[in-house]
Amino acid sequence: MTPRCPAPPLVRPHRDDVLIAAAGLAGGLVLWRLELFTTFPRGELPGGLSLLPLAVMSGAELLRRTAQPWALWLATAALAADLVIGSLLATVLMFTDVVYAAVLYGPPGLARRVPPATVLAAIAVTLAALFALRGPEALTLGIVAALVSVGPAFTGSVVRDHRDRAVAEWLRAEQTALLAEMDRVQAVTAERARMARELHDVVANHLSAIAVHSTAAQSLDDPAATREALAVIRENSVQGLAEMRRLIGLLRDAREGEEVSAAPTLEGLDALLGQARAHGGADGLGFVLRDERSGGPLTASVELAAYRIVQEALTNALKHASPGRVTVHLTGPGDGGGPLTVRVTSPLGTRPGPRAPGSGAGLIGMRERVGLLGGDFSAGPAAGPGGGWWEVRAVLPVTEGRTEDRAEGTRGRNGG
Repeated sequence: MTPRCPAPPLVRPHRDDVLIAAAGLAGGLVLWRLELFTTFPRGELPGGLSLLPLAVMSGAELLRRTAQPWALWLATAALAADLVIGSLLATVLMFTDVVYAAVLYGPPGLARRVPPATVLAAIAVTLAALFALRGPEALTLGIVAALVSVGPAFTGSVVRDHRDRAVAEWLRAEQTALLAEMDRVQAVTAERARMARELHDVVANHLSAIAVHSTAAQSLDDPAATREALAVIRENSVQGLAEMRRLIGLLRDAREGEEVSAAPTLEGLDALLGQARAHGGADGLGFVLRDERSGGPLTASVELAAYRIVQEALTNALKHASPGRVTVHLTGPGDGGGPLTVRVTSPLGTRPGPRAPGSGAGLIGMRERVGLLGGDFSAGPAAGPGGGWWEVRAVLPVTEGRTEDRAEGTRGRNGG
């Protein structure tokens, strides 16, 4: 058995349209009962026949919102019949409302065509009246035709334009709100990434030292070495907690009013290398700082990035470098606005004893820091006079305008 296709649902007339049609029909019946006809062309009262155009026009009113342009065609035919049989004012008024509704609720093409069509119709009625009557009454008929058709059509056009403009503004506001929400989500995501990177840089150095010395304490059966390793572990634990408190303070709401310390700068590299010497001396690592900077003060973002790159490079050296000298070399920036170059070299080879595992996030974090500033970053093996070396090299632009331009270019390449 072939299944039957469901019939399309009927569009019910709007409640306001039902009220308008009922009011027009009732008003027309009152006028007909009182024999108040606007015109009766045959010189006698039309009688009950004039109720037919009134009923048809009321039906067109029911469809004024849901069935355009059919409602307009039906109303036009009813108006023509009403003028021929005998006109009731209620029928004419309902026709003006149908014309208005055709422009306001009809399809866009109909809304564009109706106003000029009513103008042409009013002109045609005026010319026909002039040809037939050859008197001033023809102008009166033309004015009435314009009031019945042209006025409602252009009124509906104005209302529709305002409505469409309001809808467009609402959609634009919705789009703006959506873009603002997307920007907020992206800002939150970027801030979370920055917080994760900062947390890694702050804690990784101390935790790496703890991991190295705890691994050494487990592998050595020497009470003195164990006590020394435990002392180093405790020192790094205390320092790590202090750094964590500083970071949490920076991320707190400013309304709490707590004083927090400033971000680290390159002036703290001596203390950073001092910690590295204390942690790596037992593994045969020496640390040297060569600061050959010649320019003026750096921006806070450049100083923080350079400090964190050196900190992470020293942490990796403590984990993986062979016995030898680790060199931190800073050059630039020049007086002409050249970049700041950070180079950290460490011996590359086989390291005796246990090693702390690495997560691989350090190089990613350094690369992201340099990328945000629009600089260049490289890390890998390099040949040197004493054999193989692992070199971390970062070139950081220090000119503020140039830094912003390059950062914008980096974000554009990344789709930001």
